[in-house]
Amino acid sequence: MNRYLTIHIPETAAPAPVSHFLRTQAGLTKKQISQAKFRPSGVQKNGQQCRVTETAYPGDQITVCLETDDVDSLHLESSSFTISSDSHSFPLSTDSGSYSDSTASEFAGSDANSHIYHSPSTTSQLLPELEILYEDQDILAVNKPAGLVTHPSGSHYSDSLSNQVAAYFRSKDEPTKVRSIGRLDKETSGILLFARNQTAAARLQKQRENGISEKTYLAAVSGSMLEDTDGTFHAITTPLAPDPDNRLKMVISPGSSLPGSKPAVTLYSVLKSTAPGSRISASLVMLRLKTGRTHQIRVHMASIGHPLLGDAVYGPAKCPYKLQGQTLHAGILGFVHPRTGEYMEFSAPLPEYFEELLRKLPG
Repeated sequence: MNRYLTIHIPETAAPAPVSHFLRTQAGLTKKQISQAKFRPSGVQKNGQQCRVTETAYPGDQITVCLETDDVDSLHLESSSFTISSDSHSFPLSTDSGSYSDSTASEFAGSDANSHIYHSPSTTSQLLPELEILYEDQDILAVNKPAGLVTHPSGSHYSDSLSNQVAAYFRSKDEPTKVRSIGRLDKETSGILLFARNQTAAARLQKQRENGISEKTYLAAVSGSMLEDTDGTFHAITTPLAPDPDNRLKMVISPGSSLPGSKPAVTLYSVLKSTAPGSRISASLVMLRLKTGRTHQIRVHMASIGHPLLGDAVYGPAKCPYKLQGQTLHAGILGFVHPRTGEYMEFSAPLPEYFEELLRKLPG
């Protein structure tokens, strides 16, 4: 069976070559894009075969053939997933009445962080055990370990958290399209919420957009900071933009001076810190996001001189501790249940390596 990937270009995106969106939104490498060009149907824009150098515009749909019947692929296990950026407004209802996907097309709103993933036929046996925090007919809350990507992309077609969740539902004979509400970076651990139907996904996504749901993070950062014993939160409000010299990174953009700048607001409160002048200085901070930009916490904390420990991209050149990844954990998630209207809050324990680091911090 041929396998296809479909991308919907966001209305907010700037016009760019098709290859740009295949790399940045689908996570395909140059080699994978080159291989796709020579397959039947190759790369299509709005249903018509096209060159990858052609310009794609907001609202366009790009489809790429990942695999054909005569190709025995060992790593392209995922059949397809859709990145949708269509925005539909609707009133957030707390009505506990029943609903179904068949009548929920009006609630299909999502953003670039809301993916629909169709379960593959096989999933890597090397994935860690799925840690489920809560499950009902509408939602699934899991504790994602560090080192695991959220969605299939690039070289991670079969070893993502979405693969794992899809396999879980398949093991129960419950056909379910996996819809993650937001995402976490590969090296970030903590709570991630999945919707089990289209209506729940749209309502939860709307809560994110309206600031109704809230996720609280814990991070260990470099350097001593003044502890906020009264629980005060400080705001970092510098806009963020793609790094002009490295498309995989984000940078601060004071005054929105760089192309692609977007507002970004991060709140932080210092829970614990080593004494000034300590041989090894570090601080534990609690963070909340008012916007959801790529690498927002990592870039904002680095911009004030306190990068995350273990962050290989934005962190300090030398880390005095042996870590499995960046010390960023989504520890608490609060939201309104999409069916019942009940406020719910879940917490996820810190990874052992993070706990061990906190025990080592002096002071």
